Amino acid sequence: MANRFVVQRHHASSLHFDVRLEIDGVLVSWAVPKGPSTDPAQRRLARRVDDHALDHIDVEGRLGTGTVIVWDTGTYEQRTEGTAADALAAGHLTVVLHGEKLVGGYAFIRTGGDDWLLIKTRDDEAGPATPDDRSVLTGRTNDDYA
Repeated sequence: MANRFVVQRHHASSLHFDVRLEIDGVLVSWAVPKGPSTDPAQRRLARRVDDHALDHIDVEGRLGTGTVIVWDTGTYEQRTEGTAADALAAGHLTVVLHGEKLVGGYAFIRTGGDDWLLIKTRDDEAGPATPDDRSVLTGRTNDDYA
């Protein structure tokens, strides 16, 4: 069975994207304020946040005082040698995403503490992206749930 990932567009006190990878039975998570980029020249701050249960992978709607949509989802392959847990502990995890919006290689690189960078690797899928703020599950936007 392939590992799953989800990117949730979360509009709470501020707008951010939660990038979550299924690893060892949980969703390992990063909050990415500007969202993932498809341009390798754009490095994105990714703050490591608490892991979430697997049943959170398709959460969409009102959440507390904010709204959440499933901005992208799919499967991924790990490219870093060894286990994902070892790669996270070492501070460098490389994956290939097979999503509807995000495709190709991405690297998570710890810069210190809970701060990481999320970087698109140079591959055939790299390049400018067309902005799309709709859920891949429902076609709704965060504003539709407000």
